[in-house]
Amino acid sequence: MWWLLWLLAALLVLFCSLDVWYFLRVAAVVLRAWFQPQIRDITAEQTLTGRVSPHDIDMCHMNNARYLRECDFARFSLYIRNGVFKGLRALKASMVVGATTIRYRRALCIGEGFELRSRIVTWDDKAFYLEQRFVSTKDGLVCAVMYCKQSIIRSSPDKIMQHLCKRKVDCPEFPEDLQHWVNFISASSQALRAEGGLEEKSK
Repeated sequence: MWWLLWLLAALLVLFCSLDVWYFLRVAAVVLRAWFQPQIRDITAEQTLTGRVSPHDIDMCHMNNARYLRECDFARFSLYIRNGVFKGLRALKASMVVGATTIRYRRALCIGEGFELRSRIVTWDDKAFYLEQRFVSTKDGLVCAVMYCKQSIIRSSPDKIMQHLCKRKVDCPEFPEDLQHWVNFISASSQALRAEGGLEEKSK
């Protein structure tokens, strides 16, 4: 009997100190992607399906933060299937999210199904740039669209692409709206560096 109480206490501490459901979901997404066919085209779009549950909502529609969480899961799946994670391991590199922006067009309501369509749009010498769209299965409307800058550490997107494709790969052109966003990130970074006096120190 005492072991059961200790187990319940341990589970309570675990759920109070960690976002257990997040890690369980990550494990499920990774396992599913591992057994799915590999995607040979690095820039190919991948689709994950979902449905808005009571756990996702505030005011009867999906919470704003849940969109970003779902995008995390979709990127895990994308990078496993298109080989980017494999390239990172081989080159002893890693990646972090450098910036994201999301535009909400219409709320996804409780019980509504959606497709999350993710793709690598292009890259530069430091990061991959992704687009992720939430498309309602009810009427096909794009309910939200997000751009993500996935920064590469201790390597570069070009090296990852060369490792995966065994040749030099030219990056696709930046779409106009994505280029505007990248320019904004650069301007913001320069302004913050100037504000903190970093530019003066680097001279």
